[in-house]
Amino acid sequence: MELLTRDEYKAIAETLDFPTGAFIEGGYRPAISGETFTSVNPATGVPLAEIAACGAEDVDFAVLKAREAFDDGRWSRIDPGERKDVLIRLCKLMTRNARELAVMESLDSGKTIFDCETVDIPEAINCIKWHAELTDKIYDQVAPASDNHIAMVVREPIGVVGLVLPWNFPLLMLAWKIGPALAAGCSVVVKPAMETSLTALRLAELASEAGLPRGVLSVLPGGGAEVGEPIGRHMDIDMVSFTGSTTTGKRFLGYSGESNAKEVVLEMGGKNPAIVMDDAENLDRVAQHIVNGAFWNMGENCSATSRLIVHRDVKAELLTRIEAHARAWNVGDPLDPETRVGALVSQAHYDKVCGYLDKAETVVFGGTANNGFVSPTVVDVPGNDHQLAREEIFGPVLSVIEVSSFDEAISVANDTVYGLCASLFTANAKRAIRGARALRAGTVTVNSFGEGDISTPFGGYKQSGFGGRDNGVHAHDQYTQIKTLWIDLADDADEAVN
Repeated sequence: MELLTRDEYKAIAETLDFPTGAFIEGGYRPAISGETFTSVNPATGVPLAEIAACGAEDVDFAVLKAREAFDDGRWSRIDPGERKDVLIRLCKLMTRNARELAVMESLDSGKTIFDCETVDIPEAINCIKWHAELTDKIYDQVAPASDNHIAMVVREPIGVVGLVLPWNFPLLMLAWKIGPALAAGCSVVVKPAMETSLTALRLAELASEAGLPRGVLSVLPGGGAEVGEPIGRHMDIDMVSFTGSTTTGKRFLGYSGESNAKEVVLEMGGKNPAIVMDDAENLDRVAQHIVNGAFWNMGENCSATSRLIVHRDVKAELLTRIEAHARAWNVGDPLDPETRVGALVSQAHYDKVCGYLDKAETVVFGGTANNGFVSPTVVDVPGNDHQLAREEIFGPVLSVIEVSSFDEAISVANDTVYGLCASLFTANAKRAIRGARALRAGTVTVNSFGEGDISTPFGGYKQSGFGGRDNGVHAHDQYTQIKTLWIDLADDADEAVN
């Protein structure tokens, strides 16, 4: 899709009709309490809409309708091909309304319209389409058994699922979860982040228009204590998939243990290393990857490159090239298609990131913060024990750590409680494979920054993840139960059957 001008995007923004109600039972409705909260454009501070502030009563109502929908089979027991057709129609409606979704996402989150138009919305559509196409292509199995038995291993939808979303990729993370969950036949109750509820609500409306039966998809905006915790503790929710901070993710394990022992899948934080060895080829290209990994989406990315672990022999040259590329990442109005770094998502998060900048001892480049915007920043830290090297900042801040050997680089990279992503830049194939195997992370890229694609599972080790993976065929595992059907074919009624 060809990008528009800044003035054209602003004209579209003026015409948007923002959704304001919770989406339950096929339509918008106010919160039962009647309470609302204000959605604010983080780039301007201007209010966008007053949105229904849901609570535990709304969760109960949405789960009741989700359970009714699941049990009567209006979605869970229809032919897989019919589910696929509905999801494909949803993708077509999203494509038809892609520009509206992109502008709405940018206004609500501070993300650049460039990223929304070229990455987030297209990838969200592709994700749902990919899982839709997989709906009638995942086969069950027949296990080896004796001639007197048939052993079938079949998948069944797990039931009612709660999906708790982050604010950094509102629509894309929704797609990552509803794609496989709906394809599997589950009923879904979604809690979008309070900061970024608009596109999730609009997508629910489009899903209803596509033919998704009432009750199958609900979207409940509101706070973590008011909506997230009731979802985590609900006795009639069968599983929860959460993406967000490690601290909050751990709470959902507690909620599960204190309620019905529901299954929990967690995709949490990261302090992701990029190792650049002294034999890395084309340092200019390496610098491009490092800059993209560190500053894309304002660094508000759990898989962002936040630690550069660089061999001392190439450190100076690499930092010079990183600075040259980072200067092209201009900060400004998110609705300007030339902007590469938009606003941080909220004043509270801006204050948090600025607090980390105050702790920087040596700023190599950047460090400018102004009214919700933070420029791409590179800081040199004395070692991996420094606070800026250990804690997830979730902003456009790259911490640089010097090493003198391959083994030291791997050791420093693994010296973290996180294990989501890692990158390794080297021209030595043997070293690349050894390093990729040694790095304790769910995704390891060699000579590039990336997360794989829709076909590859995404998730972490250690405190970056637990219980399953997003993306790929593996994503369907978390939304299904595995059942064994053991069928006795013996015709002698007296034969002992095991």
